[in-house]
Amino acid sequence: MATAPIVSDEQACAEVRAVFDDIRATRGTDFVNNFWRVLAADPRTLKRTWEEVKAVMIAPGALDPLTREMLYIAVSVTNGCGYCAHSHTAAARAKGMTADQYGELLAIVGLAGKTNQLSDALQVPVDPEFLA
Repeated sequence: MATAPIVSDEQACAEVRAVFDDIRATRGTDFVNNFWRVLAADPRTLKRTWEEVKAVMIAPGALDPLTREMLYIAVSVTNGCGYCAHSHTAAARAKGMTADQYGELLAIVGLAGKTNQLSDALQVPVDPEFLA
């Protein structure tokens, strides 16, 4: 259950409607997902977060859109955000992620989690060659 209300289109104030409209236009869909609808309980947070998502995930950059989504999946899984893991897995699949790529991504996430925990538990000193 959400800890803030899920704002419907009918309940949205003008500021929220403007962000919802931009989400729809930018993504080329009529769908505004629950993440944005719950953030809409605070219109300033909604707008600020959407602007950042556009700047990081949508604007042209050195990383292609699929790689960005796969990185988002990895961080979401690591942070335990089921909603984000589902949302960005769907987005990555829409951008062409194959079942093999997904399996390999999850293997890397699992391995990194294990080796990170081992390194942390053992307090392995960083090799001088790795320090930039």
